[in-house]
Amino acid sequence: MTAAGASRGATVARSVAAVLSGLLLLGSGWGWHLVRVAEASVQRTDAIPSSGNEDVAGDAGEALNLLLVGMDARTGLTPEQKAEFSTGDADGVLNTDSMMLAHLPADGSAASFVSLPRDTYVDIPGSGQGRLNSAYAQGFAEAEGSDAERRAAGAQRLVQTVSGFTGLQIDHFAEIDLLGFINLSTIVGGVEVNLCQATSDPLSGADFPAGVQTIGGEDALKFVRQRHGLPGGDLDRVVRQQVYIAGMLRNMLSTDTLFDLGKQRDIVEQVGSSMTLDEGLDVFDLAAQLQGVQPGDITFQTIPGLTPTRIDGAEVLEPPAAEEVRSFFATLDAEPADEPAAPEDEGSTVDPASITVQVLNGSGVSGAAATAAAALTDAGFGAEAGNADATETTTVAHRTGEEAAGALVAAQVPGAAVTVDDDLPEGTVALVIGSDFTAIGQAVSAPAASEDEAPPARTADDATCIN
Repeated sequence: MTAAGASRGATVARSVAAVLSGLLLLGSGWGWHLVRVAEASVQRTDAIPSSGNEDVAGDAGEALNLLLVGMDARTGLTPEQKAEFSTGDADGVLNTDSMMLAHLPADGSAASFVSLPRDTYVDIPGSGQGRLNSAYAQGFAEAEGSDAERRAAGAQRLVQTVSGFTGLQIDHFAEIDLLGFINLSTIVGGVEVNLCQATSDPLSGADFPAGVQTIGGEDALKFVRQRHGLPGGDLDRVVRQQVYIAGMLRNMLSTDTLFDLGKQRDIVEQVGSSMTLDEGLDVFDLAAQLQGVQPGDITFQTIPGLTPTRIDGAEVLEPPAAEEVRSFFATLDAEPADEPAAPEDEGSTVDPASITVQVLNGSGVSGAAATAAAALTDAGFGAEAGNADATETTTVAHRTGEEAAGALVAAQVPGAAVTVDDDLPEGTVALVIGSDFTAIGQAVSAPAASEDEAPPARTADDATCIN
């Protein structure tokens, strides 16, 4: 894997986590002082163009749209750090290999983050069609003047490209570097994540066991970079980025951080020294808008409908029709659909001892049903083991009217499919173990997403297991 490819995953994660971590802390009691600290160290660039950045959705001046960019750069890393973090040695590159749009509604009630894959095939103003990550480099290459002026031209070309693609006016721009992400991960003490299965990838250096674990520092970088060895490839990597960002946000809102003034200052200093912002971004105003946002109000998703294809010999992601893309971005302020409500108090009236669970092994793993039945017995259920035809999907089946019993068993295997089977005896629930099954108490392994499907939206308080 090339050095540029190796850093794609980390750049999105470090952009969002660093920006939000610092800004959320700026809303605390001594925020004014922290603002001065951040402003003293942050770099500025003239990233917002005066033309080619128009609103189609009709919310210009109301909702705020922030373009977060991770540059494929290793500035500040020693040779030893480059080797330790498996980053490669691509100094001086200007690839915007990962980008994310943060959309904040005017009332400050929520935040939506949408990944913009680097290979998305888009119209680039003045250059025709090409990959999204080439917009910045083209603007830089065509500009004259100092290095700072050329970087500003690159940022403006990228903003124009994203605005034309999404139909949104981009209000602000933020860029973060690699060393900043590593240091920030260390300051917050790592992030708790939950893996459905163990993973290993020598290319990124990732080597993680299954289950809940705390990941920080160089391991955080490896975690958000891995794509080889994951069922969904890049789509699973996007989910990892979102999960790590969510965990970092939860850490920022925890009492351990909110009452530790020294840690707050360390975070804000790190964010300030690692970031470049557009000239008009007032960090305190942005912090004030984010102050009331809670993890459950923050969603992460990718652009739906991207299709892998080859155009002029290059592998790209072809988006759906322009009106479909703009319609998607225009609905980011919409209220998320409510989860179906569970029957009120019904589950609490069911005693596990009153349920007999038929554990049927369709996984192909010898002894899996007996092991699961023993675990269910320990949890208070009556359980008996048997065999079933081979299946990939773990399923919980219950009789009509015994939904609460089925839900109680399904809670032991998060992610299992739930069906109705009226041939079952009264008081009996069947648990058919598929090849996706791991263990009682652990979520089933998530199925691999197809390459043309975007992962579903996640909230920042979603702690379910991922690949």
